[in-house]
Amino acid sequence: MVETRTPAGSGSTWQAPDRRVLLAAFAASGFSGLIYESLWTHYLKLFLGHAAYAQTLVLAIFMGGLAAGSWICSRRSHRWGNLLVGYALAEGIIGLAALVFHPVYNAAVDASYSSLIPALGSAASVTALKWTLAAALILPQSILLGTTFPLMAGGFIRAFPERPGASLAVLYFCNSIGAAAGVLVSGFVLIPHIGLPGTGALAGLLNLLLAVVVWRAARTSPRPAPMVTAEEPRESEAVAVPAPYRLLLAVSLLTGTASFIYEIGWIRMLSLVLGSSTQAFELMLSAFILGLALGGLWIRQRVDRLGDPVRFLGLIQVAMGVLAVGTLPVYGWTLPIMRWLVQTLPQTNAGYVEFNLASHGIAMMVMLPAAFCAGTTLPLITYALVRSRHGEASIGAVYGANTVGAITGIAAAVHLGLPLLGLKMLIVAGSITARQIT
Repeated sequence: MVETRTPAGSGSTWQAPDRRVLLAAFAASGFSGLIYESLWTHYLKLFLGHAAYAQTLVLAIFMGGLAAGSWICSRRSHRWGNLLVGYALAEGIIGLAALVFHPVYNAAVDASYSSLIPALGSAASVTALKWTLAAALILPQSILLGTTFPLMAGGFIRAFPERPGASLAVLYFCNSIGAAAGVLVSGFVLIPHIGLPGTGALAGLLNLLLAVVVWRAARTSPRPAPMVTAEEPRESEAVAVPAPYRLLLAVSLLTGTASFIYEIGWIRMLSLVLGSSTQAFELMLSAFILGLALGGLWIRQRVDRLGDPVRFLGLIQVAMGVLAVGTLPVYGWTLPIMRWLVQTLPQTNAGYVEFNLASHGIAMMVMLPAAFCAGTTLPLITYALVRSRHGEASIGAVYGANTVGAITGIAAAVHLGLPLLGLKMLIVAGSITARQIT
């Protein structure tokens, strides 16, 4: 359905884009984004020679690119006229890059092994070359992927300004649920059946299709409505409590840190139960992202009615810390469950499907409650800032701060927490971080 609106201060009307088209496109964007992360890991482990090393490096570059793209939008997007057109352009460039990734990767690897690496004189130089090449291959697309949430969220709220909190939450849900599906489909369907080049080409075509769809939807609304601020709240909405900008950005950063400390700890624990295969990792990652998505869906119906979203955010942080520590006894229950599954399920194709479904259920038992709480935090923080006269620039700033926190959490968990504290105390340390936020 296309809505007709009258912009504030204007007697003319404009056609708002179809909400359902934009939400479906953003879910598909999350789907393709996680395909890329999985795909790049498979490519780079062939070049770097170690799957776990490739996963860590790809994750660091991917998250760093997301943070950079979000920061760019936080600084500049409020000056751009039609953010949905910018979003369509970003998706189109991502799609084109995906279509040429395989031949570019082959050419770069061939040049490295035939001329560049033989000319280097030390192992450190070879490592530096590989890191630089890996970053050059995936960082530009990662930066563009980092612009997609701020651009879509800003454009969506400009077009539908009545309930900004609900809009942010439903966009977060759609993108996350698409990402959770993308992890599973790429790992269990696309890569095994059509290979790495075919999977990359399919994801690229999907991005190009998204670009065309959103471009057409955006062109029907050349005069987007301005974002509603807290200066003139609607009678039906709760009056926003002033939100401290720097403090909430710090909360977003520390929430990302705590969340990824939990994720690393849970993945290491569950690897002892589910195994350390690529498929097991994708099941665990999908369970974590699903929890984030459900948290965004749950807060959607409540966020615009909150009189003090900052206070509610503090309660959510306490609940997340408590639930994260509660995963330790839950983890103890997973071992006998897995033992029963291995002894009971038949060694057939149907048994393999049932085993993976049960494994996904085990991962959700451990991850989903605390991840659910984490999924409410970005919509809450962004809504509090948007409604407190900080405007749409806060969307990219919050998303970028959270992503920087995620990178910090990964580094702290892998290089400090696990060697010094061990798995159980790493989870407890993440809980303490979450409580310090409040």
